[in-house]
Amino acid sequence: MMRLLTRRTFLVAGTTALTGALTSRVLDVSAQARRPRPSRPQLAWQRDELALFLHFGVNTFTDREWGDGKESPSIFNPSRLNARAWARTARAAGFRAMILTAKHHDGFCLWPSRTTRHSVAESPFRAGQGDVVREFVDACRAERLQTGVYLSPWDRNSPVYGDSPRYNDLYAEQLTELLTQYGPMAEVWFDGANGEGPNGRRQQYDWPRVWALVRKLQPNAVMFSDAGPDVRWCGNENGSAGDPNWSTVDPTAVAYPGVSGPNVIRALQHGDPAGAVWRPAEADTSIRPGWFHHPAEDGRVKSVDRLVDIYGQSVGRNSKLLLNVPPTRDGLLHATDEARLIEFAAKRHALFGNDLASGKSVRWRRTSPTTGEAEVDLGRTARVAAVRLEEDIERGQTIARFRLEAMDTGDWRALARGTTIGYARIERFDPTPARRVRVVIEDTVAPPERIAIRAYSGE
Repeated sequence: MMRLLTRRTFLVAGTTALTGALTSRVLDVSAQARRPRPSRPQLAWQRDELALFLHFGVNTFTDREWGDGKESPSIFNPSRLNARAWARTARAAGFRAMILTAKHHDGFCLWPSRTTRHSVAESPFRAGQGDVVREFVDACRAERLQTGVYLSPWDRNSPVYGDSPRYNDLYAEQLTELLTQYGPMAEVWFDGANGEGPNGRRQQYDWPRVWALVRKLQPNAVMFSDAGPDVRWCGNENGSAGDPNWSTVDPTAVAYPGVSGPNVIRALQHGDPAGAVWRPAEADTSIRPGWFHHPAEDGRVKSVDRLVDIYGQSVGRNSKLLLNVPPTRDGLLHATDEARLIEFAAKRHALFGNDLASGKSVRWRRTSPTTGEAEVDLGRTARVAAVRLEEDIERGQTIARFRLEAMDTGDWRALARGTTIGYARIERFDPTPARRVRVVIEDTVAPPERIAIRAYSGE
């Protein structure tokens, strides 16, 4: 995708030091009286649950993942581009947001930027009058989807890349164009990609300036990067959040996008139960092996069952799923990808569309300052194959360990054990007859609050 090989290297090295002490550490509950809580934009962002990522640009036409900035704009001509069709598919599949690669590492801008000639303005697309960002934004608005853009900091075309003050000015100008000409943005997406420019030099990014500019121009947008400041990367490109996964972090653990170190992946994957900042994880992956469309991968689209597993490992682990579905050279989503998205929606509805606990009251009691129990009577014996648990994250996140049990007649039977809950925790298990479902909260980092329980029979 858009991260450097050095980052992948330390990702692999860090995966051996993941969970361990995060749930076993003893925390002073009195010190947690005021837990970090999400802002309104962060809360709205997480409640969307599913977003579509669209990798599109000159790489689509060169059949590459990373361009070198030497591509001629003349190759970019998606003759049948239909952003409204992208948005209709996203909406039909239950997605609530889309993010477009407005500029990737090759530096080609999908809008007519004043900062460069390496853009759609120099291409034959729409006879040189095209603006993919405009069509994308208009399509999102028409389909009532939240809108986001990715602007690569690495620019392999810009002659001033590596001349840090000059490129930082150029990057701020590009960002200003995107954030002032296209209406409200819900998410602005960054990574720490930092390779050599055409002059062989590397760039020193001014991240505080970038973040301040976004906050000024789009105060209701969340910013994503390794270091947030609003939403963090989950630490891999598999769409799999950590377990445990705290939405609170220590902001010094990942100080800027692209930083490496022995504890970086651990911090990204798991957050920090004692963290002072609310920065939930976004789990990204592609529906195909690559991030841009490659015809050779048309037969390698992820299966519905794999997508459902990813949903459970992202949304079901207190994260949000950002699923990449790249447009083709024609400017359309591939028919196989479209069909798979609709099948994915149908499968989720079959598994989670009928809440057996809907309308039933949850009996709650706190059994100690760090434990509690929540129980729901389904009103009848039913086949239960999945349970979704939810904390009220408007009040923060507290649960560190729980067990899930069911009863039909006789004794309580264990269904699952888990660590964090947060926005959502989804547990799937062999179908079990149950009249009552109980969650025993075994440990928290602050006095536990009432939780929601949803129970499903599966297909």
